Amino acid sequence: MKLHIAHLYPELLNIYGDKGNVAAFSKRCLWREIQAEITEINPEDKIDPELYDFYFIGGGQDTQQIAVAEELQKQKDVLHQAANSGAVFLAICGGYQLLGHYYKPHDGDKLPGISILDAYTVAGNTRYIGNVTVKTNKPYSNLQTLVGFENHSGLTYLQGDTKPLGLVKVGNGNNGKDKTEGAVYKNVIGTYLHGSLLPKNPHFTDYLITLALERKYGKVQLCELSDDIELSAHKKVINKKY
Repeated sequence: MKLHIAHLYPELLNIYGDKGNVAAFSKRCLWREIQAEITEINPEDKIDPELYDFYFIGGGQDTQQIAVAEELQKQKDVLHQAANSGAVFLAICGGYQLLGHYYKPHDGDKLPGISILDAYTVAGNTRYIGNVTVKTNKPYSNLQTLVGFENHSGLTYLQGDTKPLGLVKVGNGNNGKDKTEGAVYKNVIGTYLHGSLLPKNPHFTDYLITLALERKYGKVQLCELSDDIELSAHKKVINKKY
């Protein structure tokens, strides 16, 4: 089996180790002898929506978001086609915001998103920084928790068929008010969790791999890996607070 991974704009959106998510996803494939081919999508590159099984986009500062917002508008139709066909997306922080309708900074015009997620983001007056523990809406293996690190002032609000990834137990999440964290629509997932997210959440990584494989090959059962180190990092973040 083989998965094609599209890493969107890694030179512009790769803050707080977000590139480690692609490394974790691909390594957990390779350890199972599943081929994982990574393609970096840079400005002006074209995207084949029928090729890629997993799309990753990371976070960045406002300046980088402006550049990426312009690029995403050029790719809007093909990315919608990919999402509607069941391709798996993972978007972190700034990338997450741009999959919604818009991000409105304190100064300047709205940055248009591509509206895959029915959500919008406005700049807040408080910066949320620190470790986060989330109880998810689905059990991933025998764990229902995700851990990561948030650092954002954007306040994201979900609407319609876009649902939260989970509820915050420690930290602030989407907006610090409604206790939600992240967003899910079809196989498109957005979150504020840096850290990077996937190395410390192997159960969630395997869930994403399974989604991508089953879209392409039908029902699959991943063989188990030894996750002692990864789960030690996971529990360290929780630190008995959940």
